Amino acid sequence: MKGRVQIARLRSGVEGLDEVLGGGFPEFSFNLIAGGPGCGKTTLAHQLMFACATPERPALYVSILGEPPLKMLRYQQQFSFFDETRVGRSVRFLHLGAEVLEGGLERVLARIVAEVESTSPRLVFVDSFRAVSRQTVAPGEVDLQYFVQRLSLHLASWEATTFLIGEYLDHEADNNSIFTVADGIVWLHQTLNRSSVVRRAHVLKMRGQKQIPGLHNFRIDADGLRVYPRIIESAAPAVEHPTQPAERRATGVAGLDEMLGGGIPSGYSTLVVGPSGSGKTMLSTQFILEGIRRGEPGVIAVFEKRPEEYLQTLPQGKQVRDFVAEGSLRMMYLRPLDLSVEETMSEIREKVIEIGAKRIAIDSLSGFELALAPTFREDFRESLYRMVGAFTELGVTVVMTAQIVDSYTELRLSPYGISFLTDAIVLQRYVDSGDRLTRVMGVVKMRGCAHSNALRTYVIDADGIQLGEALPPDAARALPPRGDLA
Repeated sequence: MKGRVQIARLRSGVEGLDEVLGGGFPEFSFNLIAGGPGCGKTTLAHQLMFACATPERPALYVSILGEPPLKMLRYQQQFSFFDETRVGRSVRFLHLGAEVLEGGLERVLARIVAEVESTSPRLVFVDSFRAVSRQTVAPGEVDLQYFVQRLSLHLASWEATTFLIGEYLDHEADNNSIFTVADGIVWLHQTLNRSSVVRRAHVLKMRGQKQIPGLHNFRIDADGLRVYPRIIESAAPAVEHPTQPAERRATGVAGLDEMLGGGIPSGYSTLVVGPSGSGKTMLSTQFILEGIRRGEPGVIAVFEKRPEEYLQTLPQGKQVRDFVAEGSLRMMYLRPLDLSVEETMSEIREKVIEIGAKRIAIDSLSGFELALAPTFREDFRESLYRMVGAFTELGVTVVMTAQIVDSYTELRLSPYGISFLTDAIVLQRYVDSGDRLTRVMGVVKMRGCAHSNALRTYVIDADGIQLGEALPPDAARALPPRGDLA
């Protein structure tokens, strides 16, 4: 469009936040950072300030009734983003506790205006303007709405990008006239669910750009805040595949590729299901190792065992260690009990991009679910659906493992009811051969491709899984349910 005004955007310095905002904070905008106590508002403000402030774009941080600068800096300097060499130069602090006690909001407004006119900052932070509103306003004094409106007009005329930091509870977001003044509103939430703390960010408003809607999980660590954008990719792992995909990924199990009709089509998601001890981990590992031998780097995400324990259970443990050492394989151990699906996806995606991975193994879905914070387990199926879709859209072939209930009368291909989201399902089972337990394997599903319907025996030896002969149709009886198999 001819004559369209181009708005510059300031990068926040918070990983994931700019993506949620739609590119960063618009320059010269008037923004509100709101939320309850302890959710990270002041830390976010400082992280923004140190990311954006330069000698050419100086910042002024005004504290009102909150902590004085010396006390605040004592804690903020623990974060990696803090740069003491910039304090007093490109970053200045001003405490107005005396002004608000002596003259209220009118005196505070006058002092901020005077400071801006004398120093010309391009970034202004006011923390916490909300604390002032809790004082009784005498007749004739300015109220909070007037204060915010006047401050907004003045700083806009001075071409300053402004951030007001305020302590608000969730229900206070409705019908608040102050929020109409802001160009952008970032709301931080913190909830406690069964001893698990979950932090989420919500961009309620961001004028002139398209933000990602909804709640986005974030963490606070030694580097400050990190936001994990909500997965909103087309969320459809079940894309239309051609009848004969051009490229297949070999599984590393002789005979299984033939059963699959030539291997797993590139970009497919495959679910390997079976009872305890049937070799699900073995199969997913062989799939990854075969890819590396063919020049296709891989990522293994482990949820149930630590990497060393995981390797000790595998006959190919030395191969895995060697591939990790040479850089063609990344192993990830993800087992804190307050993960989110978005966080998990972000961690895996980083490794995929880092080594150009073509294959991912997730072992297992039951361990994955247990690693999630209780809040996120409620939406596990929907979130997993979106995550698998995001990976397959990257062109990565995904193999996941899941434990099943195996009995005469019931065969659940997944305890999560998520078999519909995968393109292929490989089933491992035990059968009672009279005097021994026999492992058998079959291909239950291969979307858009012809595959074998046979059940083939297999053994696990020092080289991994070895397929045997196909069972005659009437030769196998399903093993009755036992506690160690359920």
